[in-house]
Amino acid sequence: MGYELLLSIIEQLGYAALFLVLCLGLIGLPIPNEAVVMTGGALASSGVLSPIPAFIMTCLGICSAMTFGYSIGRFAGTKLTDWFRKRKNIGAFIDKSEELSHRFGGYAISLSLCLPFLRHVTPYVMGMNKMKFGRFALFAYPSAFVWTLIYFVIGSFVGDQVEHIAGLIYRYGIWIIGVLVAVAAGYLVYRFQKSRSKKPSSSVERHM
Repeated sequence: MGYELLLSIIEQLGYAALFLVLCLGLIGLPIPNEAVVMTGGALASSGVLSPIPAFIMTCLGICSAMTFGYSIGRFAGTKLTDWFRKRKNIGAFIDKSEELSHRFGGYAISLSLCLPFLRHVTPYVMGMNKMKFGRFALFAYPSAFVWTLIYFVIGSFVGDQVEHIAGLIYRYGIWIIGVLVAVAAGYLVYRFQKSRSKKPSSSVERHM
């Protein structure tokens, strides 16, 4: 359904559809980013679209979505975060993005591009944490270029198998998020138990 909708939008709007659909992905349009970019590559390979304009529009779409998320976090993050955290699903992704940002710094932006949902949430978290725009751009835009190029090229090879391939990539991305959440939970439990085990020894040292 999502793939047919995408083709319909491209038929009506042309290159602009690639840009707009990637932006609208922020509000729940049921088309994974991978499918959009790969479709652009497939249509460019078949001659329906010209490769350079198609690639530029897809890359700009990804960059604009990331910039929008960063801007919302930067200027309205403090007001929205509490509301987001009350929604369990969104709150869990915010927590995971914050953990990635603490562990990997700006590289979390690059990593999040490969993971569904987190690619939308992480720029928001970076803005919320008041990362300077220059630093954000340094990580976000080159990563978006490379990510878009990879999937655009894949799309040019898989042709009419885009929907199937994109579905597999999306599904495994969800699994990866699940694994990361499980690892993070285990790490937090480990840190908590380790901190508790240190307290008795430190109190004994003070008495001595």
